[in-house]
Amino acid sequence: MISVLIADKNYLSRLGLFTLLSESANFEVEYTDEDNFDHLVAAIKKNKPKILVLDFQSLQFSIKQISTILKSFKKLQILAITDFLPRAEMQAVLNAGVRSYLLKECDKDEIIEALHATYNGERFLCGQVAHYLTQLETENARPIEKVSCVGIGITDRELDVVRLIAEGLSNKLIADKLELSTHTVNTHRKNVMTKLNIQNTAGIVMFAVKNQLLVA
Repeated sequence: MISVLIADKNYLSRLGLFTLLSESANFEVEYTDEDNFDHLVAAIKKNKPKILVLDFQSLQFSIKQISTILKSFKKLQILAITDFLPRAEMQAVLNAGVRSYLLKECDKDEIIEALHATYNGERFLCGQVAHYLTQLETENARPIEKVSCVGIGITDRELDVVRLIAEGLSNKLIADKLELSTHTVNTHRKNVMTKLNIQNTAGIVMFAVKNQLLVA
């Protein structure tokens, strides 16, 4: 059973998500209709959720407040679900420790998949969000509306491989460092490139830089 707390100022979004998850036997779900930061912290203490589904945009919570929540509740994972926002805002909350990110337009199956992946420690991104965050600001990429919204889950091990690739290590050195076979490392590399629609090592480095994976 995965315990979930929903924090969203929009009544229809909050109730809709609550109803959707309540239909599944896999989730124990509660919501808070308070839009005050201190009240949300109190609700987390009371309900002890594994995952906080947060629309920080509607609640007008700052990056500092999100960081405070994560520092105060070490085992809590956050799945952000918002409308489409500027790249810098999306990236900032991920860098602050938000585990996964969906858009309000994502469907039921994707939301449930995101919750399970987040619970299992994966970073799960809506396909449109992943595309938006990994493309260069100057590149002539496909418009967001032409990109599939199908979600992308990236495991912690895949993130380890991405970080070490970005640090310039070869597959052999990565394999030695992570105690894996070179074949497994190459498989992780290919999986990440496929998931993120990245064509080369430069794209992997860009993903690592934008997600601050090179910061000690």
